[in-house]
Amino acid sequence: MASVTLKKINKHFGSAHILRNIDLDIEDGEFVVFVGPSGCGKSTLLRVIAGLEEVNNGDLLIGGQDVIDLAPKERGIGMVFQSYALYPHMTVRDNIAFGLQLSRESSQTIEERVASTARILQLEPLLERKPRELSGGQRQRVAMGRAIAREPRVMLFDEPLSNLDASLRVQMRMEIAKLHRRLKSTIIYVTHDQVEAMTLASKIVVLNAGRIEQVGTPYELYEHPATTFVAGFIGSPNMNLLSSSVDAVNGDLLSLALQSGTSIDISPVPVQGVIKGDSVTLGIRPEHMQLTTPAAGQIDGEIVNVEYLGNERFVYLMYHADAEPLVIRHSGQQLPMVGERAGVLFEADACHLFNQQGISYPRVLHDHPESALAESI
Repeated sequence: MASVTLKKINKHFGSAHILRNIDLDIEDGEFVVFVGPSGCGKSTLLRVIAGLEEVNNGDLLIGGQDVIDLAPKERGIGMVFQSYALYPHMTVRDNIAFGLQLSRESSQTIEERVASTARILQLEPLLERKPRELSGGQRQRVAMGRAIAREPRVMLFDEPLSNLDASLRVQMRMEIAKLHRRLKSTIIYVTHDQVEAMTLASKIVVLNAGRIEQVGTPYELYEHPATTFVAGFIGSPNMNLLSSSVDAVNGDLLSLALQSGTSIDISPVPVQGVIKGDSVTLGIRPEHMQLTTPAAGQIDGEIVNVEYLGNERFVYLMYHADAEPLVIRHSGQQLPMVGERAGVLFEADACHLFNQQGISYPRVLHDHPESALAESI
């Protein structure tokens, strides 16, 4: 186990600047997940840590040791790829032992580590099978076992569950979480799947266009997104983001003019530092909105889609032709119909405001626990 520190890491592929001044501290024993859209640099960053990609400049320390010039095998890392990359002619036992044999470990050490790894991953009944005789989940466990057997200081996972079906991904998430609790190892995990990130991570790193947008716990990223990008990326469905401008700030009352022309009052004011005339983005999560009967001066619009998912119901409401539909998590038993008009109320304390650069204003913590509904004017 070891900490990982990255300082001002930059990576270019030709004229493309893939990683931009990456500064990141990963503590010993943390489970850190890199998330972001395709092309954001998350897999490249993982490969930089592994030593599979060279950097143009920057420092990389593992366990306090500068490893920037060390080969992958000298860094004390174990890596599990999206592809299982198992040797088809070898048994499970031989696949797990192969890396140890290359490292010229003694026969006794190899036997002990294979046995220990098989016990941890519940592979003992499968040790004499070939990869073709295993299920997808079993093959992934063998790939993990091959990395674990080397007793690496840091475990790296590059989208390891992408090739598995939905039910098997759930099972493997639990296996990986149990593995982390058991080994207390430092794990760095790349995924595009928000559910994997939110359920596995002790800390999430959100990447966008080669930059770190925000680092925090799953709770911090969901409840307190630092930018509109994080607000729109974390959460399913995404946070609703409404372009608006500040009409007035009077004590505990904030008046906003929305893109649709509707004016709304928000009280109590959820943020600090906002002033009249600011161009802002109002952010509200679907669970903090509710449908109501349309009324003059209220946010309202036409329902353009209704999704029934059993335990959840989502209503899509078009409030302005040039904006994305609002997504509302509907709690009522009676589903509205597509084509109906409806108004929207939302919880003032659950509102987020972002400035013109997409950065969140500091939030105000109010003494009272109950959240007032935003009233329209």
